[in-house]
Amino acid sequence: MQLPREVIVGVNILDRVGEICTKQGFHGTALVVSGPITYPLAGVGVAKSATKAGLRVEHIIVKESTEASLNQIVQMIKKTKPSIVLAVGGGKDIDLGKLASAKASIPFMSIPTAASHDGIASPYASIKGGPKPYSIRAQAPIAIIGDIGVIADSPYDLLAAGCGDIVAKYSAVKDWQLAHKLKNEYYGDYAAELALMSAELVTKNSKEIIERSKEGVRTVVEALISCGVAMSIAGSSRPCSGAEHLFSHALDIVAGETSLHGGRTGVGAIMCAYLHGSNWESIREFLQEIGAPSSAKELKVSPEQVVKALTMAHSLRPERYTILGETGVTEGAAEKVARATGVIG
Repeated sequence: MQLPREVIVGVNILDRVGEICTKQGFHGTALVVSGPITYPLAGVGVAKSATKAGLRVEHIIVKESTEASLNQIVQMIKKTKPSIVLAVGGGKDIDLGKLASAKASIPFMSIPTAASHDGIASPYASIKGGPKPYSIRAQAPIAIIGDIGVIADSPYDLLAAGCGDIVAKYSAVKDWQLAHKLKNEYYGDYAAELALMSAELVTKNSKEIIERSKEGVRTVVEALISCGVAMSIAGSSRPCSGAEHLFSHALDIVAGETSLHGGRTGVGAIMCAYLHGSNWESIREFLQEIGAPSSAKELKVSPEQVVKALTMAHSLRPERYTILGETGVTEGAAEKVARATGVIG
């Protein structure tokens, strides 16, 4: 069970990164991994804080979440020999820092600039062009520093996507329970309840989220962190990732990256909740209320692409039993589900 040693969520706290590094016993070199937009936004401040604490700071800017970018970071780690990787940015930047640090067997700190999905706190990561079209285990962050001010200033669609990823836990937990009943798979109540509590807190605070108030943003950030912790406790991504995530990854294969991961999982959760016979309407209503995608049109994909993704989703990870079953759903059934839930017209 890997859990963060320290989690700090607040306003104007990027300058505490150096203090946390010192407190956790890191010295020598720190490597900042960030993107071209997020480095000037937050990476520079993080680097200054680490330098002030006595660390020698190197940085690398990565533009894409690809195997090539991952290898660049691994090579940079070999060259600079840091004691810690400071991953600063959105989900892609953090996933790259997470995977590269895990490959090099050194710790990393997660410093998100957006609350777009639960990768900011989980031990799982995914990159484009990898051997598997879904998240793989890397390592949990040793610490998480979530600056509410920085995150609140990020584009609203990123925050809405984070909410989509959180409400997806409703269908993910249903899938986990189903696998427990039908396949005798391990099921952990505590991890499941933690994921569900995160979804409930976010749906109850839609007004604050829409207003992008500090309380609303904090709720989303803390919910994403709780989801990451739930996965660490479960020892798998089960409490947070079911058929709706497989649908998201399948849609990525079928249509390319037309929308954010959290937006796709939210739409997937609507359809998967329908298949489970649970309250899919409340998921759709929440997503519509906060301005997150709830249809194929909003995901910028065609009805045919949605149907194809839903029919192939089960095949991406055959060892993971979900409501889609071992043989998947037929094209006719997939179209019926998508139409019944309003995902396609």
